[in-house]
Formats: sequence, structure tokens, C-alpha cells
Amino acid sequence: MSLTRTDQDELTPWTGQDRPELQKLIQEMVDSGFVGVTLRVHDERGEWVGSAGVRELGQSEKPPADGHFRIGSVTKTFTATVVLQLVAEGKIGLDTPVDDYLPEFGLDRRITVRMLLQHTSGVFNFTGDYDPDGTYVPGIPATTTGKEWVEGRFKTYRPEELVRLALSKPARFEPGTDWSYSNTNYVLARLLVEKVTGRSLGEEMQRLVLGPLGLSGTVAPDTSTDVPAPHAHAYYRYEEDGQEKVVDVTRQNPSWISTGGDMISTTQDLHTFISALVGGRLLPAELLAEMCTPEPKAGYGLGVFVQDAPGGGTVITHNGGITGHAGLMYSTPDGGKTLTASLNYVDDAALSMGEAFQKATQRLVEEVFGGGQAGSADEAAEPAQPAG
Repeated sequence: MSLTRTDQDELTPWTGQDRPELQKLIQEMVDSGFVGVTLRVHDERGEWVGSAGVRELGQSEKPPADGHFRIGSVTKTFTATVVLQLVAEGKIGLDTPVDDYLPEFGLDRRITVRMLLQHTSGVFNFTGDYDPDGTYVPGIPATTTGKEWVEGRFKTYRPEELVRLALSKPARFEPGTDWSYSNTNYVLARLLVEKVTGRSLGEEMQRLVLGPLGLSGTVAPDTSTDVPAPHAHAYYRYEEDGQEKVVDVTRQNPSWISTGGDMISTTQDLHTFISALVGGRLLPAELLAEMCTPEPKAGYGLGVFVQDAPGGGTVITHNGGITGHAGLMYSTPDGGKTLTASLNYVDDAALSMGEAFQKATQRLVEEVFGGGQAGSADEAAEPAQPAG
């Protein structure tokens, strides 16, 4: 059932009306195979928060409305925001060669900071990538699947290690000539921030984003393995000796994905962040406009997707998934309507929840941003997967 004022004491004051259509949608997501879903919608009718499913397999308690979860690639929007704030401070040039800041990697001097944020650098994705003929090229050992991933999930990787592995592989294309999603771009962005400021990305994130917005539920964990309480649990399934095993992987060392997708947040913090970002509270108008100008092939700006909304208009969005946790974040360009959600599920090597994730996300976006009208938002939704 949806939340009412009497059963949501842990939430901020609630002004929304009952929304049975939203509760029905998240229940359908659970019925399609997700363990649990929490949805938060802010629009002209107020704020609505609901949950379905369970926070932990074998238990009956619903996912917590204010629960923490790994947000996967939504991390990229936070990271891009920090980089652009440093551009505003004059510490980074958006069209300056990255090699000027990080000469130790010998990067192609045509690769600019903008290309990192927009995934147009052509740099190999360290979590695995594809050759032009479709052949899969594996990445770091942490992105192996099955038992190997489960047993290695507490290993520490340093960002320099991830970058050097990526640079040992051929570039996907000439810088600036194409688009390809690569976690390596955002690990380079992290190292860039740390080089020009002399502080960790987490410290700069706190100074520029988390502190000013009061995002007390958002964490840049680096190598920390825990998700703060309360939280729903994440799971991974694999086969061993013909038997299926399901392991709780809520605790893991996210350094294997680094700034490609390591952050933890809440649906409330994601709402606060995206509405403040598009509302102009974090970036000067000209840099916000740059951020929200999409590259033609994939509709990707600088750390965000800019997509057509069902029924007209656009949405600013980034989603992400990481081994049993996933996050959704959508907003109208003025921040007046937002959708944020957390999902917990049983992941596996086949990414078997990917299709359900796409369909469910599309339906949610249609309902909230298109009044239930048919439309396509799947290109804005990333499959829930172990690669951030």
C-alpha cells in the first residue's frame, strides 16, 4: 500500500495525494522479478513515496522509504557536476587536453575534459568493451562473473590501476568522432579533480555538492564496503557444480568501479540533487546549458542523458545499476517534476533483470512525465548490471 502521514514518520512532511497508479506500477515491478522497489515522485500534486516488495529475501519488511542504496552510474552526474564547478572556479578548462593535467598517462592530446564527461574520448571501458566486429573484450578481473566475482568483491583497486588497464587496450575510435559509454572516462575525471585540487574527490564532493545541499544520506565510499543503515539488500546469483547459489552482496568494495558508479544515496537526496542541479543552484547558467546539450548519437550531455519525454518536452536523467542495487533519477528541465527510485534485486552473469528494468523504467517515465501516454524512454535507462 502507499504511504500515508501516519505510517511514514521517518519521512519529510508529506503533501501528496494517494497515487494508486504509482503503487500498482511498482508492485508490477516486484511481480516481474525485483526483490524491492522504492519510488519517490515530486510534481504538481505534491510528494508521493511508496514501496513494494521486501528489503531482504525471506523477510516481510518492505524496503525503507529513506533507505540507502548503491546508485551505480548516477555517480557520473555527481562527478560531472564537481568537474563543471571547478571549471566555473577557473581550475579546469572544459576544452583543455586532459594530458595537460594528467601527463603521467600519456593520453592522446586530442582528448579534452569535455570528451571525458560526454563519453566521446574513445578510451576503452575498463569494465569490458566491444570491438567494432562485436567481439567482447574483457576488462579488469573484478568484472568476471559468477563465483569469481563473488569471491573477489572485497579486493581494492586504485583508480590509476583501472586507467592503466584501459589504456593498454586500443582506443575505440578517434577522439571526438563517435560516442561510447566508458567508465574509464569518469575515473580519469576523478583523478583530474584530485590533481588540480590536491584533495580527494570525496572531499571536493562534500565541499561543492553534498555540504551545500545538505545531502547527509549520500556517500562517496572509495574503498568502504558498507551501505549505511537503513538499506535494502542486494543479491547475486551464480551456478556452482550444477547448483544455483544466491549470495547477499550488499557489502562489497566498490573500488573496482570507482567513479564509474561507486556512490551511495537515497531517493530523497537524489531528488534534492537533481532538482537543485537543473534549477541552477550548483552551476552557472552557461555551464548548466553545456551540461544539458546532448551529443547527437546517444543524447548524452556532460554527465546526463537528455531525452524526449513521452507526451512532449524533455527529461534530464541518469540511471545506474551495480550488482543487485539500482537507482533511477529523472527531472524536467526546470526541476519542477522529479522521479527518483531505488531497486534491489538478484543480479547474475546473464543480466537477466535487464529487460525487466528497461520495461519498468519506461512505464514509470510514461506515467509520471507523460500522463500514462505511450512513449519510449528506454534509451535513457541503463540495464541494471555489475558494470555501473
